[in-house]
Amino acid sequence: MTPPKSTPFPQPMDAPTETTLFGVRLNPGTLAGSVRQLGHWAAKREGGVVCVANVDMLTRARHSPALDAVLRGARLVVTDGMPLVWALRRLQGLSGIERVDGPNLMLRLCEQAAAAGTGVYLYGGSLAESAALVQALQRRWPMLRISGAESPPQLAEQPPPDPATVQRINDSGAGLLFVGLGCPKQEHWMQQQQQLGLRPLALGVGLAFALIAGSKRRAPAWMQRCGLEWAFRLAQEPRRLWRRYLVGNSVFLGLLIQALLNPRRGGR
Repeated sequence: MTPPKSTPFPQPMDAPTETTLFGVRLNPGTLAGSVRQLGHWAAKREGGVVCVANVDMLTRARHSPALDAVLRGARLVVTDGMPLVWALRRLQGLSGIERVDGPNLMLRLCEQAAAAGTGVYLYGGSLAESAALVQALQRRWPMLRISGAESPPQLAEQPPPDPATVQRINDSGAGLLFVGLGCPKQEHWMQQQQQLGLRPLALGVGLAFALIAGSKRRAPAWMQRCGLEWAFRLAQEPRRLWRRYLVGNSVFLGLLIQALLNPRRGGR
């Protein structure tokens, strides 16, 4: 999984595009544009939450006021998952957008951080996975400054504020904080710590930790392009993921059919 080469953090873009899809807030765009905007924010160390939204997150947010509030308060909600991109292209005419997936977003930002000297902090995963992730990133970019890496204990789905952890992360000087706790735990965790003055830009990247560390395999590129990465994951962990994908994807498909039958709504 080798991302395209990029340059040190440039100046920001214009204000990110914002829309809603089936009532959930999104910022559709491109991978390059998202990296550019996030890199600028990270360099300023002003904090903020970035959500990487896929079908699962969208369907959860429609029935969870707490998760919906996190998305509405985030600095950016990028579109992971080809079904979201296809729906926005078809329903709202956003032809220039593309998938902004967690693993490639994390890799591109780490590449730029290495070039710019910006520290990154890693929060999530098991002890072994966290160590493997650090090694994988340092093999790619020996100059990358990893300001810290933590494997937290099992947390509640809506973790409480954690002043000691926020203090450690802030004292590290990191500009980017990657959080790999899974949805919706990581989104709630990031929101809670923002209330305590978390300074790095926090991104919930979920499975990206395991994929980059090599503890889990990623779907072939053709499955990613066809929007079938969920099927690859379901085949790997059917007992854990069947409800998320079969139920959640069916809900999304139903919403899409309704929107196609009523084009004036455009999925909003």
